[in-house]
Amino acid sequence: MKFFSVSSQTKADLAAHGLTPDSIINQVIRALMEDLAGGEDVTSVATISQDLESSAEFKSRAVGVVAGIPVVQAALELVGVKHNQVVIHCAHRVEIGTVLLRTHGNTRAILLAERTALNFLGHLSGIATLTRQWVDEIEGLGTKVRDTRKTTPGLRELEKYAVRMGGGTNHRMSLSESALIKDNHIAAAGGVTAAFTRVRDHYPDLEIEVEVDTLEQLGEAVELRPDLILLDNMSVELCRQAVEMVAGRCRLEASGRLALANAREYAATGVDYLAVGALTHSAAVLDIGLDLKAEI
Repeated sequence: MKFFSVSSQTKADLAAHGLTPDSIINQVIRALMEDLAGGEDVTSVATISQDLESSAEFKSRAVGVVAGIPVVQAALELVGVKHNQVVIHCAHRVEIGTVLLRTHGNTRAILLAERTALNFLGHLSGIATLTRQWVDEIEGLGTKVRDTRKTTPGLRELEKYAVRMGGGTNHRMSLSESALIKDNHIAAAGGVTAAFTRVRDHYPDLEIEVEVDTLEQLGEAVELRPDLILLDNMSVELCRQAVEMVAGRCRLEASGRLALANAREYAATGVDYLAVGALTHSAAVLDIGLDLKAEI
């Protein structure tokens, strides 16, 4: 299939959300090609005149937070549907029945883009919705909700964008962005100090985070003056003691044992971040549909 160009405005919208336009457009193309599998939309070709035009609305069927609108625009434009009106912008809360985007164009083209657009939109909005629940839960305590690298292969850039749309913050995008010395690095290097020293020697200007799972390790790590210490699977009480021990000498991040039910307790200990892998690996899809009206 021949794909159409994506408008400069849509590319600008993608970039404005911290996304790489060419990368996202290529992802959408791959998704459309996967849907076609080298053929054509046999149902639409058989049942719909090639000249028929329709209007359609992307509409929320659940309460949530929207993410992915520029990706929908890209999907529609790639199949030749150019008349698209954004009604609700990313990061906005929506109710059941809220219209997110209106479109008009060739009916076959709209239906070709439908599933790809909804797959992105529902998945990303689900992540934004879950993130917002965590952010709301700890509101007023000064702690930030942060994602991890537990993302769907190939979708990290989009999923981390969705976290931002929900009010969360991003941890590193890749292994090269900053150093996170975890338990396996510590074991392989022979200890916290040995692992930290090797990283600092190799990469003197890189941000370093050290994972610890005991207060004894914390005492050793904080003397090394890392940028951040990750408190792994510590109880609320241990996190509270850790904050007192560190006394502002570096930032602290709680990870493991976290759930919406205890998020506020952990945030109240004074840690700087809650690391929540569930934001990207366990978010339910937000139910969004496409309602079409053919012009006969």
